Amino acid sequence: MDMSEKTILITGSTDGVGRRVAERLAAWGATVLVHGRDHARAESLLSGIYDAGGKAIFYPADLSSLDEVGALADTIERDHDRLDILINNAGIGTGGRDAGRQVSRDGHELRFAVNYLAGFLLTRRLLPLLKASSPARIINVSSVGQQPIDFSDVMLTHGYSGVGAYCQSKLAQIMFTFDLAEELADTGVTVNCLHPATYMDTTMVRQAGVAPMSTVDEGADAILNLAVSAKLEGQTGLYYDGQRPSRANTQAYDTAARKRLRVLSHDLAGLA
Repeated sequence: MDMSEKTILITGSTDGVGRRVAERLAAWGATVLVHGRDHARAESLLSGIYDAGGKAIFYPADLSSLDEVGALADTIERDHDRLDILINNAGIGTGGRDAGRQVSRDGHELRFAVNYLAGFLLTRRLLPLLKASSPARIINVSSVGQQPIDFSDVMLTHGYSGVGAYCQSKLAQIMFTFDLAEELADTGVTVNCLHPATYMDTTMVRQAGVAPMSTVDEGADAILNLAVSAKLEGQTGLYYDGQRPSRANTQAYDTAARKRLRVLSHDLAGLA
């Protein structure tokens, strides 16, 4: 596959499935914009890509800070005149059985902030560049683990659990996907989301104390299907389980709930 004219940003791509997706896209000739926090991991990834004749650039940012998310978007816009694919892959897991409630630098529940709100802001900030590069694609890496949002306590200040926080953040990603797909109809930018694979052999899964059931290659295959498959050209507003179309939690199809999330997200992200 020839991706030599494509510029692709993958958040959370210094480790796990994001790293494998970055390696494979670089091998196909794409200019890969690598994002992460660990400079050593990034240097290792870039070294391998360069040695194989590929092109990649590292952009560090802590997605628990909305200011850093905004700065990342600014830097991408400054450095590149096109962005063909945005893969919102970065995230944190459940934290395991003993995970307590944590907050982001901005004071938001941490999993909602990193898994959802950061990708929401980054995507919205990069929309002009994506539209200018159309046809372009946005892929939100979500999960089959989903929990309806309780709009009376979105930040989970009562009865907190890491699993619940993770599942709520992942459903928020899917709701954003469906909402944005409708907004971007006829712009040439498609937006889809997926559960890549169950309990991949990643740091996130091991930290949660769960035995891996899938490989990162299985997850990478599913993400790349949405990112580059010719069969999905023009297809938008879809949720996939692996490489199969599927159905998300019922709340994802509730237009009133999606509107509430949209308004809340704009407010939390400081967008007009």
